[in-house]
Amino acid sequence: MTNTTNDATTTLIKALIEHLRGANDTWESLAMVIEFDGGELSGTYGYTYSPEGTVAAVASRPSGIRTAVTAYLSDYYKPGESLPVKILVQFERTSGEYEVTFEDTDTARWSVTPKNITTIREELRPQFS
Repeated sequence: MTNTTNDATTTLIKALIEHLRGANDTWESLAMVIEFDGGELSGTYGYTYSPEGTVAAVASRPSGIRTAVTAYLSDYYKPGESLPVKILVQFERTSGEYEVTFEDTDTARWSVTPKNITTIREELRPQFS
């Protein structure tokens, strides 16, 4: 889903940024994976990308974003429906563009491993047309 603006989406992105750890002040785009285990928020990881080329590994504190994530999911899922196993949030700070992608079943999607550690950060980088 791309730029379907609603309060829950705005709140989710703001919470991710507010509780962001590991980024420098000059980042201009963000890719953040939100993971779930049994329908419960279990962690976050991702990258920020700066204009000068710096890529930083980042995370947002789960306890800080839990309320925003719950509100966001309740906008898209009815009670009792299966929740996704991961969500990828991509955001461009300067333009305000974003995209949110749900992964319903593949727990390995967007995972960082020793084999892909040098390529995954580019795979997750926001690329808006």
